[in-house]
Order: sequence, then structure tokens, then C-alpha cells
Amino acid sequence: MKSSSAHTRAITNNSQSPHAKLKSINFGDCQWTEGFWADKFKLCEEVMVPYMGSLLKGDIGHGLNNFKVAAGLKEGQHQGFAWHDGDFFKWMEAATYVYAINQDETILNDLDEVIEIIRQAQEEDGYLHTNIQIDGIKHFSNRKYHEMYNCGHLYTSASIHHRLTGKSNFLDIAVKNADLLYKLFEPQPKELSRFGFNQSQIMGLAELYRTTGDKRYLELAEIFINNRGKSEVVEDASTEGYPIGDMVQERVPLREENEAVGHAVLALYYYAGAADVYAETGEQALIEALDRLWDNVANKKMYVTGAVGQAHFGASTRRDKIEEGFLEEYLMPNSTAYNETCANIANAMFNWRLLGIKGDSKYADVMELVLYNSALVGISADGKNYFYANPLRMNRGQREYEDNRDCTESADREPYIECFCCPPNLVRTIAKVSGWAYSLAENGIAVNLYGGNRLDTTLLDGSTLKLDQETTYPWDGKVKLTINECKDSPFEIKLRIPSWSKGTKIQVNGQDVGVAVEPGTFASVDRAWKSGDSITLDMPMAINFIEGHPLIEEARNQVAIKRGPIVYCIESPDLPENTKTLDVYLQGDAVLTATHQPEFLGGVTTIRGNVLLRTDDGQGMYRVVEKPRWESYETNFVPYFAWSNRGTAEMTVFMPVVW
Repeated sequence: MKSSSAHTRAITNNSQSPHAKLKSINFGDCQWTEGFWADKFKLCEEVMVPYMGSLLKGDIGHGLNNFKVAAGLKEGQHQGFAWHDGDFFKWMEAATYVYAINQDETILNDLDEVIEIIRQAQEEDGYLHTNIQIDGIKHFSNRKYHEMYNCGHLYTSASIHHRLTGKSNFLDIAVKNADLLYKLFEPQPKELSRFGFNQSQIMGLAELYRTTGDKRYLELAEIFINNRGKSEVVEDASTEGYPIGDMVQERVPLREENEAVGHAVLALYYYAGAADVYAETGEQALIEALDRLWDNVANKKMYVTGAVGQAHFGASTRRDKIEEGFLEEYLMPNSTAYNETCANIANAMFNWRLLGIKGDSKYADVMELVLYNSALVGISADGKNYFYANPLRMNRGQREYEDNRDCTESADREPYIECFCCPPNLVRTIAKVSGWAYSLAENGIAVNLYGGNRLDTTLLDGSTLKLDQETTYPWDGKVKLTINECKDSPFEIKLRIPSWSKGTKIQVNGQDVGVAVEPGTFASVDRAWKSGDSITLDMPMAINFIEGHPLIEEARNQVAIKRGPIVYCIESPDLPENTKTLDVYLQGDAVLTATHQPEFLGGVTTIRGNVLLRTDDGQGMYRVVEKPRWESYETNFVPYFAWSNRGTAEMTVFMPVVW
């Protein structure tokens, strides 16, 4: 087994992957110092992770209680959904990231206590799944129990724990479980050929392979990829309880697929796992399929916020019933958009892996879009309340939102959601995003994300690079990087030029160095650097109206407001009392101004300008068109991620525009 060395501390550890152009930095090499992500990490460290831990280790979230019952340490029944173990492992992963940054031994000791309980719950042959163990259900009898999902998050969390702490107590549990999986699934018995619902085990097995060096885990990951699409799609005892076919991506083999279908989380976890496998094997058919699927998602099924999964219920183009997933191309409803937080994060995870493989900045563009919009919207400004579904419009009176805390649409953020997959997924992402900020290039670094931070890393040739990044991004497009220590020979610093940033300028030590700057690419500055050298990047942040593709009927004759990477919305607290957001029209020639408000909604930049409020009352489903009556009103637009922090409200991202 590999030790926890300098090359095994990365979060998605492609440092030894032969088919990755950009390699992961070690987690902790980049630490936020000030600004947006520093504030979010501090909130994560001080509120998000501890608060979530109190839920999951107590009688509300009951995640730890399930392990105690399975271990015989507590009397009781299994509580929560079948996949609750995996969500608990995600919280453990988040806590591990926080420990890796602050080195708080109480976090490590707390995790050790939890791991010991999990160890006692694990069966002698390695099996671990509290729902099935407590309720006496036959192992691997029905994929609806999400055994593979729980396994995958176990493997990922345990691999991260081992890399960042040097301990093997959690990893030993994961290895024991993975060995059982290999024993059962490697022979590929027919009765298990369609098994696995949410296939996070593919990513988990890839990370376990990278952590231990045991090639069996990579072999098993590939078996799970190949299993999809090779069996007849018929209902049987192992599939009862959930839709079959496109819902679980089993209608067409991955290498032949052209369209993202089914449950969005299932699909994107599947694609992300396949990307991990490609990074190790370099199989051309695999990456060609992933390229097609990325294009289908990013250019035909993704919202302006980076969100994915257009509907709670629906059908695929091949007429299979689906839930929480993809619909037809360009079918993008706003008020009924599902956009599960987990799906949005999975989109970023898939793009993070493709960024490493391809080195193309378009993947980092999607990552950033998701992080600032469709991911962060899933948690409140105080870090304690959550959204599961994330529509782009919330109308009162159009739909009746039940006060249900299981796993569905909600009119307001919830302090606890019974289907607790999204909150820990988001919190672990916030905790680890510093590991996405930079990548190691062949001879230098790539700057993927901007934010105030300090980087102290080792380049691929073994040399040291230390630099500081100063910026108030995403509220301002000015970034300064200062070299503190580096090698004497030339190396490159690749700066991501976001696709929205037209007119970006780069200077080194105050001088233009003639580097090509093209939106949607990395600009490479290759030279001999020395301590004290500085790079300044100035990305103009115009306030833009964004329209949808003409085939998106739900956005025809409407626009969204975007400034830099941030998508904005109008929310009813910023409108006159009893005004519906459906009555808001944008003025095409209105003067819009951006103002930073450090004490508002956790510290955001708002956009101020006049809108037109339609005051004539139309009646009936259809009505004769007459000249509308307008009232001009000055208001604020707030970042989409910050809505629903001021009580029950209406909201819309897309608005009709009057020129």
C-alpha cells in the first residue's frame, strides 16, 4: 500500500495518471487568505461542518445512530433513506478537509471515534450498509437500496482521510469492503450485471486505486462502466422500486451514447467515474463518448446558472420514465426546473476531471459557473439552511409547495432535509474548492479559479513555487499574483481567461508582455521568474443581458442579468408590497450599476437600476392584448445564490425586456 506521501495528498489525485495534462496540487498547498472563498471556508469551518455534524450525530440526522444500531451499540430502527450512510461519509470528508487546513486535533479525534463505530458496524466479510443490516434485507438484492452509492462515498472519504491524515483506520474499512465488491462483481454473474443505482462507486474505486495502488479496484471500476447497456432492459426483482432504462443509463452502452439521459446525478457521477478511469487507461472510445456527452449537457441541457436536471418527473427521448433528471434538448422550464444541488455539483465534478484530462479552460468555466451560482444557492448565508431543488423562478400561487423535508421542491430553505444528500455534498465542495484553484502543468501551473489565496506547492520537476494572489473576485475583475519563491529556469503560468471576460489585459511587473489573451482559453506567460515579480490581470466586468438559444421556448423574449461569473435575479423583498415578479419587465436601455454591500446577504455586490412594473390586471387564461400600463421602479438585483435569505419570497432569473 502506498504511504501518505507528497504525491498522495491531492483530492482527486491524478498526480500519477498518465492521461491527464493538468495534475492536482496537494490539498493545503493553496489556502484562502481573504475575500469570497476565504469567507466561505471560514463559515464552513466554524458553522457548516460543526452544525451539520450536530445534526448527523444526533437524533435529527441520525446518521451516526444508524451505525451504532448496526454495531449493536444502541437499540433502535434504521432512520432515513437507504443512502444515508453515503451522506454521512460526505460529511466526514468535509470535516477531513477542514482538519487538513486548520490542523485542529479535536476534529481528528472526533473522526477517530466515529470511524471506530463504523468499524464495529462492518460485517466480517466487509459488508457495510446500515439500512440492510438493521432491517435484515438480503445483500445486493435490489439496486434501490443504493449499496453502490454508499460504497463509493465510503471509498472516496476514506481515501481522502488517509491522504490528509496519514491514518489507515478508515481506509482499512474501505479496502475490506472493496475486496468484497471485487469478489462478488469481478466474475460478472448475470444476476448482478445491472446492479448499482447511483454509481458513485466508480469514482470511489478509482480513488481507492490511486491511494493503494491495487489495480483490482481500477479493473472493477471499468467493469461497472462496461456493465451498463449490455443487458436486456426488463423489470426484475433486482430493479423493482425505481424506473429502469434511461433512468439509470442502461439503455445504451456508454461508448455508444450521444445524449445525457435519466437521473442527472446518476449520469454525471457515471461520467465523472468514467473520466477517472480514462485518466488511467487512455481508452480513446471512452473519452470520445465523454466529449459527446459533455457537449450535450453544456450546450443543450444546462441552465444559465450551470444547473442541470430539468425536471422532477418526466421521460427520456426514448420514452423511459425518469426522475430528477434530463429532458429533451433545449426543454428548459424555469419555475418547474428541478436542478438538484447534487446534480449541479456533479456537473462541476465532471468538468473538474475533464479539465485535468484535456487542460481546456472551458471546463473550468463550467466549474466556476456552478460554484458561484447553482451550487452555492443550495445553502443559506448563515450556513444552516438548505435547498434541494433550485428553480430559476419561484411564483406564489402557481404551485403548492408542501412542507416536506424528504427530498423535493421547497418554497423556503430547510434546516434539515430527510433526503440529506445535497447539503453534505455542497459543504464538502466548499471545504475542498481551494484544491481546484490551481493545477500543475508540464512546466508550471494553471490558475483555474481566482480568489485571495497563498500557494506553496511543488512543481512536477520537484521545484518549489510560492505566490500570493490578491483580489476581490468575483466582485471585481482585478487580480494580482506575486511570486515569492521559484526556480531560476523559465516556467509558465497559465491564466484562465473566462469566456465572458472580453477585453482582459495582462501585465507583468506593470508592462504589457505581448501575451495572447482570448476569452475562453488559458493565456500562458512563460519566462524566467524571480521573487517579487507580479502579474496583474484585469478582467472587465460589464453588466450583461443574457438570452437563451432560440429553441428554449421558456426563455423566448426574456433575458437574465450576469456580471462576471455571477447570475442575478429579482426577488420580491426588493419590489413594492404585493408585487409579483411576473409583473417585472426589464428596460433594455436602463442604466444598471453595481455596488458592493459588505454587510448585505453575507457580503455581495448588487446591481441597481429601474424596471417597469406592469400594473394592468389581465383576467383569464388567455386575454385580448391591449397597451400595457407601466410603473417605473428603482430596485436591486441580487446574486441568484443569495436569494431566499430574507423570508418567503418570489424570485425570477429570466425577465421579459422592453426596448
